[in-house]
Order: sequence, then C-alpha cells, then structure tokens
Amino acid sequence: MSRITSWLMSVILTVCLLITGCSGKSGGDSGGSGGKKTLNIALWDENVKGFLDETIAIYKKDHPDVNVKVTYTPWVDYWTKLRTSLAGKGGPDVFWMNGPNIFAYASSGLIKNLKPLIEKDSFDTSVYTPALVDLYTYQNDLYGIPYFLDSAALFYNKEIFDKTGVKYPDETWTWDTIMENAPKLTDKQNGVYGFIAPTSSQNGYYNFIHQAGGYVISPDRKKSGIDSPEALAAFEWMDSFMKNGYSPNAQQQVETEALQMFGSGKAAMFPALSVNSPQLHKMLGDKLAVAPFPAGKQKASIVHGLSWVINNNTANEQEAWELVKVLTSKEGNELLGKSGFSIPAYKGTEEGWLKSIPSLNLKVFVDSLEFGVPYPVSEKTAEWQTVETKELQDAFQGKKPYQAALQTIADKMNQILASEGKK
Repeated sequence: MSRITSWLMSVILTVCLLITGCSGKSGGDSGGSGGKKTLNIALWDENVKGFLDETIAIYKKDHPDVNVKVTYTPWVDYWTKLRTSLAGKGGPDVFWMNGPNIFAYASSGLIKNLKPLIEKDSFDTSVYTPALVDLYTYQNDLYGIPYFLDSAALFYNKEIFDKTGVKYPDETWTWDTIMENAPKLTDKQNGVYGFIAPTSSQNGYYNFIHQAGGYVISPDRKKSGIDSPEALAAFEWMDSFMKNGYSPNAQQQVETEALQMFGSGKAAMFPALSVNSPQLHKMLGDKLAVAPFPAGKQKASIVHGLSWVINNNTANEQEAWELVKVLTSKEGNELLGKSGFSIPAYKGTEEGWLKSIPSLNLKVFVDSLEFGVPYPVSEKTAEWQTVETKELQDAFQGKKPYQAALQTIADKMNQILASEGKK
C-alpha cells in the first residue's frame, strides 16, 4: 500500500475509533523506577536514530530525572497502532505527525493545542518555514512544531541534455521552455522521454495548479479551487506532453514508477522532491542535476513536512513540551541537517544538508521555500482526496474529460468541506 493510500485511509479510521474508543492508560508514566518519569515518543523511520539519540541526550542533560523511550513502528502499521492507543486514552506522549492527518487529530482532541505553552514560554515560531507553520495551524492555533520538510524542484539527466545539445535548465525556464525542449530531448526509438509529467500530487499536479495561478483549497480551507480555469490549464498542459509522446502516459506511470523510470535513464526531466535526492543520486550519479521548478504564471512549490505533537492525555505535559522544544531547537535541527536526512524546518540550519550530496545544487530546494505553498489539507482530507484520486485516474486515462472530472471533484470536495467542524 502506498503512503498516499495510507494517508487517505487514516483520517476516516480515526473517526471510527473515536466513536468506539475504550478506556486506557494515559500517554506517559508519571513515575517509574527510582521515581523517574518516562516519556514515550513514537515515529516511523529508524534512519533518524543517530541524530535523534544525540538530540535526546541534549534534553537529558537538563532533565536527568526523565527517561525517554523511543518506539519505531514501520509506516504500514504506524497510524493504526497510534489511532488505537490514542482512542483508548493511551499512546505515546510525543510523536510524529504529517499534514494529511493533523486537522483530524486536532479537531478530535487527540493532540494538544500548543498555543498556551507557546505563549507561556514566549516560544518563537517565526524561526520555522512559514508554509509548515501554516500547515500545522488549526483554527488559528498551532498544534505541531515543524521538524523537517520536503519541497519540489526539477531533476534532469545531464547526459541526455549533452547528447541533444540542449542547454541545462535554470531559473529562467518556464512552462513554455519545457514544452519547447521536451521534443528535442525525446528519443521515441529508444524509449527516452523529454519530460515526465507526474500523475501524482505532491511532486506533480498540486504544483502545476498553483503555478498556473490557481489553488487546490482556499486559504481558509472552506472552498475547493480545483474546478477553476487555472487548474484546468494545468492539467491540459500536463496532458499535452503525454498525448504527444514527450512524457510517459498515466498507464505507463502505473506500470513503472516515474522515479524508477527517470532513475534508469529513460527521461530527461522529472519533477521530484528533496527527499528523493539521495535515491536518485545513487541511481544516476554525476549524471544527475537539479534546477528550480519552471514557472507558469507564477512560481510555486508544494511544501510538506513533519512536526512533533503532544498527546492530549499525557501525564507529563511540561516534560513533553520541554522535549519538543529541544527536538525542534536550532541545535537539534543542525544535527538533523548534518545527517543529510532531510531539510530542517528551522530556518538557517540547512547547511549540513546542503553539503550532503556535493555534486547537487541542493540549495534549489531551500530557495524554493520563498514561494512555497503548504500541502493542501482539511479536517477530512482523506475523504476528498479519495474522490480526487478516482476522478483524476479516469481523466488521466482518457475515460473522462478533465473539465468534468475537476467539476465532480470540486462539487464533492465542497460538500465535504461544508460538513467539517460539525459533530
């Protein structure tokens, strides 16, 4: 099951568990051996263990009376285990949260509103990437402190460009430049495409909609914008590459993942995420380069990332808050950046990450945050993304006109958005 599919299922299942929730132990242990308190923290990626352990060690220097127990649960099981424990009034004290789930957990009272703690400590949230602060803000209150992020840019294969004599992409490129050069970079006889127009959202059409001057969901998260002329223009632009054979079509992207296709040398250009950099570099080596996302009517790059949140039922609120502050501190983010794992959310701590792949101009991803757009979410993200996925699959495969598909998505999305906030 893909991560996107998991996201789409998680919010609905949370609501079901809330309805049938049972009693249980609260988030943390207020005591333990030797009178020490224990904080339980949960996340899904063991690749962070090295720098996370270093960051926790910083916390323990000032909190020697607190044990910190870290549990890594694989992504495929993480949300089910988390929802079950939280619905039973238990679960970890501190844990990872993503964008598609934040509003569902906040509106259901499963995680703490951090505004009182932020105001009490005069905690400065302006040091974090604005798009992520916005992503984790529900009804004007912050529920998660940003930790690390992904942004999108244009990867390209220098070898293919060199063979065709096309100049490398740079900050001057636009949609028109891609359309002009994609045919020159396409070698149909050898199955090489000039461009991959991704049929996925985060690295694909969400970016294109905003670049066309539109939006997926309004800033107040009350209205869909996916039926706008700008959104239609974005999908028609994508479709023109597929129809002309300059990009693999939707079915080909189902049969062979777009990232694998690009990584195997079968495409000259591919929009992808900062988190994809290590894998693509491993596949293509020094052939790989990256450029800013070409602009449509405007520049735009979808920004998503993770935050640390606190269980609303924790028995150790202050200790949990102090841990979150250390995890998301400048020092903690510098350790994260040096690891090369991802872009730190704390502005100015990305130097280590920028040096993690010397042959790539990773600064492109950091620069894109200036025109970053938060990943679109609401309380019932899963419901309208399910509709979105189904309708767009039909449109991408030519079973339904784009305009009709986008209208259906918008109508159903607006119905879902109108139902939010109602118990």
